[in-house]
Amino acid sequence: MEILQYNYEGNGLTRVFENPKWMVGIKNWKPENDINSINCLERHNETDELFILLAGRCTLLYANEEEGKLEIDKVEMQPMKVYNIPATLWHNTVTQRDTKLVLIEDSGTGAHNSDVKMLTQTQLEQIKAILA
Repeated sequence: MEILQYNYEGNGLTRVFENPKWMVGIKNWKPENDINSINCLERHNETDELFILLAGRCTLLYANEEEGKLEIDKVEMQPMKVYNIPATLWHNTVTQRDTKLVLIEDSGTGAHNSDVKMLTQTQLEQIKAILA
């Protein structure tokens, strides 16, 4: 038996470790997470999700839905802190080219128990103002 090591240098997210209970992914910058390209929020309906910023810069966008309206806000991540996204909270990451995150979540989290909400032009303008 030996200690295994995992790494990922490509764009976007890949699961580097997974077992029946949980998975660890590495999430790097990808064009869809750039401030000029972000167009949606997602939520996981059954499970929390954890993020840890290793390098670069990342802003966590999040939104609570009240009477069909999104109340959008942000958290500027700090390196080596654990950020918990509770189940059902709308969220997305805004990253830059040098960003590297660790993502930890239940291995059963996927498209079948998650939702994606496309953002309106008004919501996108609001996000750009929040991030300015």
